[in-house]
Amino acid sequence: MSLLDERGMALAQPAERVGVTVASLSVLKNDRARAIRYPTLSAICRGHAAPRRCQWWMRR
Repeated sequence: MSLLDERGMALAQPAERVGVTVASLSVLKNDRARAIRYPTLSAICRGHAAPRRCQWWMRR
């Protein structure tokens, strides 16, 4: 079960909160992204409720 499913959210809600398009989040969610720009990752982490996950990605 994904984090969005656990919270009963659709992609539109976090996309609006973070300032990223729904299409971009969909690509990330479905593991089709080949790369992600740092500002996009940073925006997702700022809008995300579980910062430990993002800290792990940012240290890689």
